[in-house]
Amino acid sequence: MARKTPKSKRRRSSPASSASSNAIRKISDGSDKEKRSKSAMKPKRIPKKKSVKLDAKKPKKPPTAFFFFLEDFRKDFQEQNPDVKSMRDIGKACGEKWKTMNYEEKVKYYDIATEKRAEFDKAMAEYIKKKENGECEEIEDDSEFDE
Repeated sequence: MARKTPKSKRRRSSPASSASSNAIRKISDGSDKEKRSKSAMKPKRIPKKKSVKLDAKKPKKPPTAFFFFLEDFRKDFQEQNPDVKSMRDIGKACGEKWKTMNYEEKVKYYDIATEKRAEFDKAMAEYIKKKENGECEEIEDDSEFDE
């Protein structure tokens, strides 16, 4: 036999509260999916960025003074520490050394960087002139696929 609960412990629900509880159940059950629009059901997609075509003839920017220092430092550091192979460790040591160097020690690398930057500026000016005159036309080369 099933036990009956006393009347005092039974839940009494009014018609208004039962309607709201039914609506909550529908939402939580997901039974009203057909009422939702398709766009609400799909996750939003982030639009892809358009790829920028790079011009192969455009001059590349020169490295900074730190990268010229890095070349020299890496050679010396590897000679002194042949057991260290990680670029991470070499980079950390180089960064610490660069921070502790005074301006007089860095001048050598800044001079190299300014020379390379001047060469880049000249090459860029020539490139812009050629592009304005139409001499530097972009030609798609599909020679790889023609074979």
